[in-house]
Amino acid sequence: MDALLINNQAFQLFLTEAEIMARIAQLAQQLNADYSSRKPIFIAVLNGSFMFASDLLKAIQFDCEIQFVKVNSYQGMQSSGKVQELIGLNQNIANRPIIILEDIIDTGLTMDFLITDLLRYEPESLAVCSLLLKPDALKVKLQIDYVGFEVSNQFLVGYGLDYNGLARNLRQIYQAV
Repeated sequence: MDALLINNQAFQLFLTEAEIMARIAQLAQQLNADYSSRKPIFIAVLNGSFMFASDLLKAIQFDCEIQFVKVNSYQGMQSSGKVQELIGLNQNIANRPIIILEDIIDTGLTMDFLITDLLRYEPESLAVCSLLLKPDALKVKLQIDYVGFEVSNQFLVGYGLDYNGLARNLRQIYQAV
């Protein structure tokens, strides 16, 4: 499907499933090389990163754990500018390597909030791995260690990304037109 309509908003195909999976395989290779002798905890940011986290972890070839946190800063197609922690960690991460998994980083406010919060627990190290990064939308300076795709400041849906809760289930990523 090259185009779709969600709540009267048109979207066109942006990244195919094959493109997404190929890039995830490359990210996994990088992580496998960097963490092969360590036992990190992946922290996946819900709801959006669930598909990315699942596919990435299938390609990870070292011992690891996964935890989930849920934060929210979006209303419709706009960032609200306010980050709310909804579900927190339930595991001690002190002295452990941490890799945050995110579907998309746009303003960076959510990631900045999360990094600041997680550093309070004194992890051994903290890295960020995001499938998508919108560098032109960043409002804070962030170090993103692993990036799948740098994208323009268009609104995207599919492959975990939603528009008012819809389209997370799509295997491709679409952009608003």
